Amino acid sequence: MAVSAVIGAGIGFAYGALPALIMGAVPVSETAAANSLNTLMRSIGTSMASAIAGVILAQLTTTFGAVELPAQSGFRIVLGIGAAAALVALGIAAFLPGKVPPPDDQRRPAPTASASRGGGGRRLPS
Repeated sequence: MAVSAVIGAGIGFAYGALPALIMGAVPVSETAAANSLNTLMRSIGTSMASAIAGVILAQLTTTFGAVELPAQSGFRIVLGIGAAAALVALGIAAFLPGKVPPPDDQRRPAPTASASRGGGGRRLPS
């Protein structure tokens, strides 16, 4: 139960953080395509992981009375594969490029010293 809670929390954090990482790593004109690719890969990965886990749990069974149930070793293998996949994803995420700086014409000029001190403006009558 605790392992499932940790896995669920990790998936929640990753699913929430990935779009922000993607948006910061691609040019503005490519954000829709990049987020669409993220959604597609997420769907494919979830489907493949479910299928692989199902095959492993179906093949590694134990008999309990007249019923075949998944063995504990099957769950351990599935969790091990999930942990390995998470480490691979961490390694890939470490090589994602940083935030793309805006082009020179879109950068704001730095504030001047007189603007930060409040000087240069009109004085109100006293």
